[in-house]
Amino acid sequence: MAQYITRRVLLAVLVVIGVTLLTFISIHLSGDPAVLYVSERAGQEELAEARRRLGLDKPLPEQYLNFLSGLARGDLGLSLANRTPALALVIERLPATLELTLGALLLSNIIAIPIGLISAVKRGTRLDGTIMLVAMFGQSMPGFWLGIMSILFFGVTLRAFPVSGQVPVLAPLLAGDINTALQNLPAGIHHAILPVVTISVFSIARNARLVRSALLEVLGQEYVTTARAKGLSERQVILRHALRNAMIPIVTIVALEFGFLLSGVIVTESVFAWPGVGRLVFNAIGQRDIPVVQAAVVFFAFVFVGLNLVVDILYAYLDPRIRLK
Repeated sequence: MAQYITRRVLLAVLVVIGVTLLTFISIHLSGDPAVLYVSERAGQEELAEARRRLGLDKPLPEQYLNFLSGLARGDLGLSLANRTPALALVIERLPATLELTLGALLLSNIIAIPIGLISAVKRGTRLDGTIMLVAMFGQSMPGFWLGIMSILFFGVTLRAFPVSGQVPVLAPLLAGDINTALQNLPAGIHHAILPVVTISVFSIARNARLVRSALLEVLGQEYVTTARAKGLSERQVILRHALRNAMIPIVTIVALEFGFLLSGVIVTESVFAWPGVGRLVFNAIGQRDIPVVQAAVVFFAFVFVGLNLVVDILYAYLDPRIRLK
């Protein structure tokens, strides 16, 4: 196990280097960040001075190597927009994004797993067909469109939910201010309902279909037939035997989904003016704030690599036949 984890950590380093290199090249191809820090009437001398101050006058390979050197020291540079540590900006916005991510992850699995299980057990019935039809529509709806429609109907027409902003709950909780977190909890949930549901719809639809597919595959195995032949009830067969063995692909998608949700809420945070990492990155891309974008990319790359490692270890727990070497 130790050798396996060591290999995965070394592989993680290569993955992070590859991701940061692609991001670095893509951002520099988008234009010269120095033009954002001088007036529109600035001449070439002012532009050259701005590039020198920002460290953009050096060759791109040297700039990238300097970035990797800083990464090894835990220094991801200063934001070009406000001259504060880029990683600190990402960490500061992280609790707001985690509120959406954890809420969406919890909601999607609370709904998707029972629905997928029911659909598998009722395979071929009208109920199964209806569930799969609704799931197909859920996977087909763009998140930004669903968010805008939610704002128009639930926010503007019904005035049932706030359409923008956030009341922080996780941030004061992490800071040890439990009283403030509890006071903000009702309003925080109220503000988070629309964006969380918007993010969750796709995940609910996909996970329900995944659970159904995994269970149908397991229910056709010989050990399930043997369990039924022993006289076990259908409930025992499904919950004690079939579901656990069907959990391997489900654990994979659920664990990786956390990473996808964490790094993929840019559109939703922008639509609902939610002050999270996604909105920070969206603004940083528009400003060509390279250090902030790279800090977010590096952070999310480590999240994905870590989640992959956790999933592999869970495989061995769920299926004793799997050995990590």
